[in-house]
Amino acid sequence: MVEPTESEPLSELDRFCDAMIAIRQEIHDIEEGKADRDNNLIKNAPHSMNVVCADTWDRPYTRQQAAFPLPHTEKYWPTVGKIDDAYGDRNLVCVLSE
Repeated sequence: MVEPTESEPLSELDRFCDAMIAIRQEIHDIEEGKADRDNNLIKNAPHSMNVVCADTWDRPYTRQQAAFPLPHTEKYWPTVGKIDDAYGDRNLVCVLSE
């Protein structure tokens, strides 16, 4: 559930609504068969900078759709992508490396 506060500017709330509408459209494209059910924007999100900037691109959608699905002025780059699909989201493991 989203509960905005009075400190959120209207422009940020509009940006959030635009993102939710865009995500719903991505889901609709999967439902209608316009996007691959197993290899799509939602299934592969988040797209890290390393993925978007790699020399090769083997996804059925564009880098633009992956990196900047909406008009933007600022971009947060996730440091990692999804690991083991939803299982990785629900079962977080921290590993110390030397």
